[in-house]
Amino acid sequence: MRSDKDFQNQLKLQIRSLPQSPGIYQYFDSENRVIYVGKAKNLKKRVASYFNKEASATGKLRVLVSKIARIEFMVVDTELDALLLENNLIKKYQPRYNILLKDDKTFPWICIKKEAFPRIFPTRNLVNDGSEYFGPYASVKMMNTILELIRQLYPIRSCKLNLTEQSIASGKFTVCLDYHIGKCLGPCIGKQSEAEYLENIAEIRNIIKGDIVTLISNLKERMHSFAKAMEFEKAQIVKERIEILSSYRSKSLVVNPKINNVDVFSFVSEAEVAFVNFLKILNGAIVQTHTIELKKRLEESNTQLLEMAIAELYSRFGSQAKEIILPFKIDLDLPNSKLLVPQKGDKKNLLDLSTRNAKFYQMERQKRKDLVDPNRHSKRVLEQLQNDLQMNVLPEHIECFDNSNFQGDYPVAAMVVFKNAKAYKKGYRHFNIKTVVGPDDFHSMEEIIHRRYKRLLDENEPLPQLIIVDGGKGQLSAAVRSLDALHLRGKISIIGIAKKLEEIYFPNDSMPLYINKKSESLKLIQQLRDEAHRFGITHHRNKRDKGTLKTELTTITGIGPQTANTLLQTFGSVNKIKQLDKETIATSIGESKASIVFDYFQAKK
Repeated sequence: MRSDKDFQNQLKLQIRSLPQSPGIYQYFDSENRVIYVGKAKNLKKRVASYFNKEASATGKLRVLVSKIARIEFMVVDTELDALLLENNLIKKYQPRYNILLKDDKTFPWICIKKEAFPRIFPTRNLVNDGSEYFGPYASVKMMNTILELIRQLYPIRSCKLNLTEQSIASGKFTVCLDYHIGKCLGPCIGKQSEAEYLENIAEIRNIIKGDIVTLISNLKERMHSFAKAMEFEKAQIVKERIEILSSYRSKSLVVNPKINNVDVFSFVSEAEVAFVNFLKILNGAIVQTHTIELKKRLEESNTQLLEMAIAELYSRFGSQAKEIILPFKIDLDLPNSKLLVPQKGDKKNLLDLSTRNAKFYQMERQKRKDLVDPNRHSKRVLEQLQNDLQMNVLPEHIECFDNSNFQGDYPVAAMVVFKNAKAYKKGYRHFNIKTVVGPDDFHSMEEIIHRRYKRLLDENEPLPQLIIVDGGKGQLSAAVRSLDALHLRGKISIIGIAKKLEEIYFPNDSMPLYINKKSESLKLIQQLRDEAHRFGITHHRNKRDKGTLKTELTTITGIGPQTANTLLQTFGSVNKIKQLDKETIATSIGESKASIVFDYFQAKK
């Protein structure tokens, strides 16, 4: 807070005078700009909470409080009024420290134009001329399906003529092609009355709103009236409309048709932003869907973010839902609406569907960003990895090692390189272990780490920021010994990853780190480990195919590489074969060759 005691006292007096009523408050800075708008059930308690020691101790709140020069408030009747007023003021002033509502302004709407014989058309531009706008439609396909249904059912004009009574009476208009093909009934030449035309518009309005059930019921009454009056042609036209609408409604049902006039809100959050999807359900059908994005400013809670989204969508769509389905409880009183957090059943399925829509929007948003900046995704993953591993630098260059042996003999190793979170295959290397006899993963790892980085030092090549060792504490300790010998300890970060539980080990720390299984940084580490393992197996296979992998078995007269490989694949290692009897060996290569192998090892004992 400011050091000026007079100023502090002035603010304290103002806070003491605040009413304990629901309302909204506005914070102004020294230049009389609105920097924050908030709502409260109790204005006095809420505003006072900003100036206590705990609130001012947090970074973002401390900055906000330090800039407050003046406070204004407005008392309202209900908490809902406060929520809606807060939302309107935020959109009006765009305060620096409020949640930022982001929306794709290019979503299309269906417009019923305010004019004589109204036209109906899609638009992305909302004009404040009294016309009716329905939407926005996140799915253009959904909007076009509705418009196509309307065109199929009703002959509505598409021209832009000014159809006043005087202009029609003057006879200055002529019909167009739509009239001749039955898509328009010719109101421009007086062939259709405005009253009849507006009846169609009223029915279309119900279709757009999704109230198909009420419309079908009204049409059935009209059909029976026409039939009683012996107007069978008109009755048949209405009957065809009912059949088309019934077919459309059956395709639109998503859940129990008894679920009617329900709003669904789902919530998906990440570090800096949150996404809220909205579904409107009428008679078991989704008639409206929309997703908005909220950018966090003051470490707002999930409840605050969801309430803000509800206020925005509530005011935008003028919802009168009797029931609102939510992902978690919120402390908000919405008159004439019941709040529900479903745990199972059709309503839970609706919430899950809404959540999938929010996640889809989240993914699409990320894809759009990645298209604009192809390196954005890689940089985000590396920043997450840097944060998870508490590194001082961004790990743009990572090297991962995997050592293995072929059936217990002749150990080999592989190294893969990733640059900017992508495989850099020119940097891949294979190693034949030179100083270690027999299968010894620890000393093999020590050898290849020493060889790799001694060479880079000798050739003055750049070092990686991160080394990953495939293995637990033992392999990691062996690798660290080589870094110590090369005086590289502390200059390169190094970790080991144990396969079973995906445990991350650090040097001189017996407690492993468990990274979230869904984390992109863990997926990158796993990708490096798996790629090193794949590359190492390829090395083994190539050596076998070329016949360069020698074993003691291939030195036995009469035993070739294929027979030797069969024995190793069956029994595991040469040492184990030495302990077998002739009959057991014969199960793999037959009695004749088994006798040769058995006699060879017996002679060496």
